[in-house]
Amino acid sequence: MIANGHVMLEGVPGVAKTTIAKAIASAFNLEFKRIQFTPDLLPSDIIGTMVYKGGVFEFHKGPIFANIVLVDEINRASPKTQSALLEAMQERQVTVWGKTYKLPDPFIVLATLNPVEYEGVYPLSEAQIDRFLAKIIIGYPTRDEAVEILDRLKTIEEWPIEPIASGKDIIYAREKLWEVHVDRNIKYYIVDIVEETRRHPHVRLGGSPRAAIAIMQLARALAFIEGRDYVIPDDVKRVAKPALRHRIILKPEARVEGISSDDVVDDVLDKIRPP
Repeated sequence: MIANGHVMLEGVPGVAKTTIAKAIASAFNLEFKRIQFTPDLLPSDIIGTMVYKGGVFEFHKGPIFANIVLVDEINRASPKTQSALLEAMQERQVTVWGKTYKLPDPFIVLATLNPVEYEGVYPLSEAQIDRFLAKIIIGYPTRDEAVEILDRLKTIEEWPIEPIASGKDIIYAREKLWEVHVDRNIKYYIVDIVEETRRHPHVRLGGSPRAAIAIMQLARALAFIEGRDYVIPDDVKRVAKPALRHRIILKPEARVEGISSDDVVDDVLDKIRPP
């Protein structure tokens, strides 16, 4: 959130992706909206539309006008609707009938993907995927964690999350993030990692300069959260997978062999020596 980017969440149904988004919104006292993407969803269903009332047209805001927007199954909607969402994410504003409307600040989109369903979906293009700061994979809980979920079911359903901060705190932290120092050698380390993803034998398309920016900003955020005003190589290593896994497009033969983008990142981190 303080890195000011949008996030893809990948996981099968039932692993608490919606619960995570609602918990974040509640903890920071932010407005939360959920949009279920379907093939018949129109851009106006997300952004909003002009409605004729009392002799004039009024703009009725869509669900994207919230601080935290959960987009369920982003690859279910048509490319036109996906593009409308991603444009709003990038510009942090929407334009309807020639008039521009600013989105709330902070504004964060959490988009979910179901990794096991391939029918009736419209895959996002490489350029669209690249606009997400990070991709987080949410797996199944461990045996003990699953038992704890059962133990705390009543508490979870009652939703006792009290705000611990506000949107202003996020904006303040976002500004302070620029004070976290990134040494020039660390920057070269980040660039070397990204460039190596493009040279990897299993990769068809590697990280772009935007990937390097994502790694640096996520590393800064990690250092900030841990109380440091400088980035260390371990910060870069810890954020490399979330920043790169959705940006690395594998060759078909690599996918057939069961190689994942995370495997590629591991190879790259093993090869590139930290400063």
